[in-house]
Amino acid sequence: MNYRFIALLSISIILIISCTNDKKEETSPIVMHTSDSPSPKVILLVVDSLMDKPLKKAIQDDKAPALEFFLKHGQYSNELVSSYPTMSVTIDSTLLTGTNPDRHKIPGLVWYKEDEKQIISYGNGFLETLKYGVTNMAQNSLSQYNNADLDKNVKTIHEELDENGKQTASINAVIYRGNYKHILKIPKILAKTTSLPAQYKTNGPEILSLGDFISLDPENNHVINRLGLNDAFAAQELKYLLINDLLPEFTILYMPENDHTVHRKGPMATKGIEKLDKHLQEVLNVYPSWEDALDNVIWIVMGDSSQSAVKKNKKKALIDLRESLSNYNVLKLGETVDKNNEIVITANERMSYVYKINEEISIKKIASKLQADSRIAWIAWKNNEMVQVISEGHKGILQFKPGGPYKDIYNQTWSINGNHDILDLDIDEHYQISYRNYPDGLSRLYGAIHSQKGDFLIADAKPGYEFIGESSPEHAGGGAHGSMHKDDSLIPLIITGTDKGIKHLRIVDLKSWILEILE
Repeated sequence: MNYRFIALLSISIILIISCTNDKKEETSPIVMHTSDSPSPKVILLVVDSLMDKPLKKAIQDDKAPALEFFLKHGQYSNELVSSYPTMSVTIDSTLLTGTNPDRHKIPGLVWYKEDEKQIISYGNGFLETLKYGVTNMAQNSLSQYNNADLDKNVKTIHEELDENGKQTASINAVIYRGNYKHILKIPKILAKTTSLPAQYKTNGPEILSLGDFISLDPENNHVINRLGLNDAFAAQELKYLLINDLLPEFTILYMPENDHTVHRKGPMATKGIEKLDKHLQEVLNVYPSWEDALDNVIWIVMGDSSQSAVKKNKKKALIDLRESLSNYNVLKLGETVDKNNEIVITANERMSYVYKINEEISIKKIASKLQADSRIAWIAWKNNEMVQVISEGHKGILQFKPGGPYKDIYNQTWSINGNHDILDLDIDEHYQISYRNYPDGLSRLYGAIHSQKGDFLIADAKPGYEFIGESSPEHAGGGAHGSMHKDDSLIPLIITGTDKGIKHLRIVDLKSWILEILE
């Protein structure tokens, strides 16, 4: 097997998806109305790991004129709440379905599927891919993710808009399920040098583009860099739709490269934003003037998650749960479960799932072992209807479930017992809940803890720390995401062209808001 081509495929598919202060009162953006047309079109630009401070710095340094243009002609918020875990595959699933993981059933980038007794990976670094198997990873990423794992009981925005007679497009987004059949073609040189099939069948929107696997513009030559899973390719595809008057009612455009820069350089890096902005300038230059781009088009520019700075000292920064749980027999990547295996560990950067796969061990005892590590903010698991949460820095236990006398700022009601400081909840005498370090923390944690079958716990790291697995990537001295902390969870949002407010500033609410715009 030619490992050069394995590396190329791994980087091409994997890297695209591997991807403040006290909470203020929630506000909905009221943005400029630039057209009186009853039938606007929506372009949603998702910029991986776009964050408020580096965005503001790039604009201040005159390095991001396109983003500054959108910001000046719209409304801006830096408090859009991401999904949880703050990993791209889960976030994208929430964005496209308008549901949390308890409904769309994509728990993270890496997880353990109980009924199949195997680790599911959508691509978590080159070394991990080699152990898991390139063919398995490609199958998961190019076919299974959209067509099998994403729950059939929820509809994507592409499916709903198509049923409403609206045409949609997806460009380089990894979650794109729709009502139309497509063929993803493996580049010939990869098909010939690996065991991958020549093509995969998939279901997507009427207009689907995914790098060199399926494209729109026959002249798009930006395929050498990660087989087209890059910003230049995506921008060229959008330009093709605009120039040829093919823009549908809804288009989602995914821009991945800023994420790579932030992982390497840390949360304040602006080079990725500066490169992104040049591509956006090319898109805007398609129009006679940039102002013309606002006519009858609603532009939404958003991040998917933020990243936290990871300490430089690897020994301190990187949490290897295999060390804390060394007295358990851990399932290794690529191996089949046998009677000797007791637990499975799947690290998703700054959060991790730990699964009990042997009936003779206790999930509570595993949690108690992890509680001794001061780098772990909290550990959660489910016990009957209640979610249980403990922390090294707090006494007692927090228990909660939906429904009850407590109400949060999203009008969600909860039953809560125990030490609410564990999740940094502020509860007043009227049973009103405010979130501080963990925005929408109860709903997001409930969604993750009910995202899959099995007996497992969630460990969430404090800022500055990251979990590592058997061969997972590490980001000491750079940036990482995955946790529920506000440092990973609060992201910027720019909207132009509509005065329709969003009910709540959460990614989970964007789908219904866009559907209302396009009614």
